[in-house]
Amino acid sequence: MAGHSKWANIKHRKGAQDAKRAKVFTRLIREITVAARQGGADTESNPRLRSAVITARGSNMPNDTIEKAIKRGTGDLDGMIIEEISYEGYGPGGVAILVECQTDNKNRTIAEVRHCFGKFGGNLGSNGCVTFIFDRKGMIMLDGERCDLETVMDAAIDAGAEDVEEEGGMISVTTAMEDLHSVSKSLAEADLPVTSTELAQIPNTLTKVEEKDATTLMKLITHMDDLDDVSQVSANFDIDDELMAQIEESL
Repeated sequence: MAGHSKWANIKHRKGAQDAKRAKVFTRLIREITVAARQGGADTESNPRLRSAVITARGSNMPNDTIEKAIKRGTGDLDGMIIEEISYEGYGPGGVAILVECQTDNKNRTIAEVRHCFGKFGGNLGSNGCVTFIFDRKGMIMLDGERCDLETVMDAAIDAGAEDVEEEGGMISVTTAMEDLHSVSKSLAEADLPVTSTELAQIPNTLTKVEEKDATTLMKLITHMDDLDDVSQVSANFDIDDELMAQIEESL
């Protein structure tokens, strides 16, 4: 959990930068479109769409933009066809990396992902080489400066959350995939500052990364996450807290 929690918080801080260049909106629109295409336009019966819409609203996306993305997914509006595809591989220190993408051009996407792996000392692997290391879970992030850990724990655990952690000014709540909606609803009803809600790949084992590999690994993950077609990067790293703080300053 520690490795994922650290990366979740790095992602949140990066989010503020991404939002300035509209990247967050692009990713959210793609996620809403894919979710609507796969599960329909009803957020009550489509938990993936519901989570995407909650996150979009938390990022101040206009309702009109959300509605258009849903209609593109259901075919009520014309638009490019977005497909989902995952790539797997290993980074420096033998860390398992799972890259989830949403793209309208698979050839472009795999070329960019392969280049990123190679540039930072990683290797693109075959399908299934690392997926067994990850479990799909619900992940809810809250602004730790606007609420306290005990209050979040009370609301989250009572609703069925599996874990609650605080780190770097953020509080992360982990749930079973099927409990994501009920837990996020409980937090909302308690008027707690939820900043994002998503399905995430949580590593069930962690790989300890030494100093000589740590910076290169985080550069790989950061650059991979910056690719336009990449929706989520998951990795099973465990990096010493002091070293991680130094790396974050340099990213």
